[in-house]
Amino acid sequence: MKISRYIILIFSLLPSLILINCGKTKPIVQLEPETRTSASNPVPSPPSEQEKKIQEKTIIPVEEKKLAAAAIQAKSPVNDEAATSIEDALNFYEEAKSARERGDFEGAIKSLDEAYGIMLRLQIPSDSPLLREKDNLRLLIAQRIQEINASRRNPAVENHKSIPLVENQWVLKEIESFRGPERKAFEEGYRRSGFYKDWIQTELRKAGLPEDLVWLPMVESWFMPQALSTARALGIWQFIRSTGLQYELHQDKFVDERRDPYKSTLGAIKYLTYLHSFFGDWTTALAAYNCGEGYVQRIINTQNISYLDNFWDLFQRLPFQTARYVPRFIASVLIIQNPAKYGMTLPDPYPSLQFDSVKIKYPAKLAALSASLGLEATELEFLNPELRYKSTPDTEYELRVPVGAGAKLTAALANLPKYIPPEYVTHRVKNGETLSTIAGKYGTSVKTLQNINNLRGTLIIAGQTLKIPSRGNA
Repeated sequence: MKISRYIILIFSLLPSLILINCGKTKPIVQLEPETRTSASNPVPSPPSEQEKKIQEKTIIPVEEKKLAAAAIQAKSPVNDEAATSIEDALNFYEEAKSARERGDFEGAIKSLDEAYGIMLRLQIPSDSPLLREKDNLRLLIAQRIQEINASRRNPAVENHKSIPLVENQWVLKEIESFRGPERKAFEEGYRRSGFYKDWIQTELRKAGLPEDLVWLPMVESWFMPQALSTARALGIWQFIRSTGLQYELHQDKFVDERRDPYKSTLGAIKYLTYLHSFFGDWTTALAAYNCGEGYVQRIINTQNISYLDNFWDLFQRLPFQTARYVPRFIASVLIIQNPAKYGMTLPDPYPSLQFDSVKIKYPAKLAALSASLGLEATELEFLNPELRYKSTPDTEYELRVPVGAGAKLTAALANLPKYIPPEYVTHRVKNGETLSTIAGKYGTSVKTLQNINNLRGTLIIAGQTLKIPSRGNA
């Protein structure tokens, strides 16, 4: 077994793993010679009466079924030896998967070694369509080796179905912070968790993840859907833009699903599942959730291969925010599980949100829609935090409304003006400029600039870029 070969393979290919299934060669369909039509080969005769009766009983035309039956596999554009070699490598890869599922890690590594050896010996021209298949297989082999190494370091025993809640000096330090200067924020976050906790735990249970992960938004956002970090991360799960897109959280002119507690939860579950599969350890996976798997992997490269037996030997080498992240999460869970032990009394959480969903296709301001439905202006905004301009888009959208309000919605839309969202220009702040002077220059308001630039106050600095509405309803 050549471990050095695997380590080089894994980390040289790691940034490309997400490209495994990008692009596939289109199959070429050839017909048997006798089924082709030409000047010397007449068109096949019409179907017989019996064939017509059979055809009437199926939705698939007889001619199409004959065509499918006559199709043969296209010949490889490179020599048969190359195609055969790839098939052999794929067979070894499948054997490795089966061995890993049986817990036979040695057998899995041996089969991957055979598959990779074939890939090293295989010479394929740069213009061959088989080249992509070869590269994809190399990436798959690298991914399986990483997963197997993680499993070997951290066997899938019962305690890896939960998160180890150690009570060490770093965790106790965060507990003291939650009991002291952060007490109010902690209590408010816990109360706010009631809106979404039951639903999130149900989804975690479905995915087979530890239910304690429901408290991750406590340290991410205090369960605030509109929370925005200095790194431009959004929502209760604090997705940055690129990671949100990677996990299918739609972002466009009207909608940013990172701010939707339900949709972002599904994205977070996928991401956490991947991270645990990759690192084989929940504390390391949580650290990677905070600062990215690439950064954590670089720290791993400089560590002894067995470091994951003790995560706490690693975490102090991480960025300050990440080094605190896992202890803060564990501290939150310990307090919530036993508040009396830590001298705290937690408030009753809010009840789970209840709402109806109605599909509409009409751009309207939520404030105007709320007024027409007899609701408070902020109620629809709270139920639909992903709407960037507090308005519905001009495409089909599933709007959440209070229970029972859906019946009035269609009638209300008929009397509302269509909303045109603003378009923007950018302005680079110069020395001496203030929000007030910039707002006056562009004929807008300070509040508008604060809203569209996510500014909590009026402080701006020279060189900062601001979005300025150029038209539409600000």
